[in-house]
Formats: sequence, C-alpha cells, structure tokens
Amino acid sequence: MPRVAPFEENVDRYEAWFQRHPFAYQSELEAVAALLPGGEGLEVGVGTGLFAAPLGVRAGVEPAAAMRAIARQRGIDAVDGVAEALPYADAAFDFVLMVTTICFVDDVPAAVREAWRVLRTGGHIVVGFVDRESALGRQYEAERGRSAFYAAATFHSAAEIAAELRRAGFTTLRFRQTVFTPLDEVTALQPSRPGYGEGSFVVVAGEKPGR
Repeated sequence: MPRVAPFEENVDRYEAWFQRHPFAYQSELEAVAALLPGGEGLEVGVGTGLFAAPLGVRAGVEPAAAMRAIARQRGIDAVDGVAEALPYADAAFDFVLMVTTICFVDDVPAAVREAWRVLRTGGHIVVGFVDRESALGRQYEAERGRSAFYAAATFHSAAEIAAELRRAGFTTLRFRQTVFTPLDEVTALQPSRPGYGEGSFVVVAGEKPGR
C-alpha cells in the first residue's frame, strides 16, 4: 500500500520544511537540474510540485490527494497513481524524475521497472534521495520514530540505488551530491559535486539504452 497518510495529514508541515531550509532546497534543486535532460518528463511522487514546477516538469504522479491539489495549482498535470503502476503508455517520456520518493516506495525494483517501461529509448531516470550512509541519512534513521514523514520511510544507500538501476538495465550512471553540512548550517547555496560519499543529498541518473 502506498505510504500516503503522513502526506495527506501534514501538507503544511511538508511545505514549511522547504521554507525553513531555503538554501538546502536550492542546493537540492541545483543538483537535480545538473543531471536533468531536456524533453518531455514525468515526476513520480511529485508532492506539491516544489521540484517539478521550477524544473519545468509538467506531468506528475502523486497518490496523496492533498498534495496533488497543490501541485495542480503550481501548473503540474498531477494524476493519482503509484510508482509501481504508472498510468501511462509505454515509451511516453524522455525522462522520469523521482525526488525523495524512493524511500517511500513499497517495491523499489517494480518502481524502477515501471520507469524503464514509460521511458523512450535513450531516455533517462533521475533519482534524488537522502543517502542512508550520509550524516543526514544517519540522523533521519535515528529519528524515524519522531518524524511525521520518515517513520514510514526505508532509506537506501547510493550504492543500493545504483545497483537497482543497473539491474533494471540502466547504463551510464552519473552522480551529483550536495548538502555537505548539517541542515542548520546550510546558509548559502552549496553547489553540487560529482560522485557521492560526501553530500547527504545524492542524485543519480541512468540511461535507457537502445537494444
């Protein structure tokens, strides 16, 4: 079952996090944008559209109705659905974006396979997430029981996400990382760097090659 309840009940708290941490948000946006290709894209787990809207992604899937409504107000064509069963035809998009979604997915391999299915040949999957092995990942893991959102999360390492993408057939993986300090010390944009292992927020992109 999709882990929807925390997001239905805490939309204001979700939006408030980005208001409290504007430079972390901008740093994450910059890291995603660095790997986001052009073309027609879909964000899976679009939330309230805080990433899709500034990144120019106009299609989104979101199982939480309260968040879906706000995403639509931000100009996103947000529809009900889950990552494991996307309501789109095969080869419908040039890229599929997931930002802080993968930790709430019930079946990660199925979600990655669905992204593959709806991508055109040469298309890309782009996944942004908090690395479980980072300082922030360890903090979130330790505080799971006290969080309205992360109590339902399953955190993953960068190596684990990379392995899932490769198993599904994605190639030419590229990484960016940012948020190199505790959140309350992110007082300016922290430009992303290649790779992973230093930053708490990691973005990985993989290509669907031709057969």
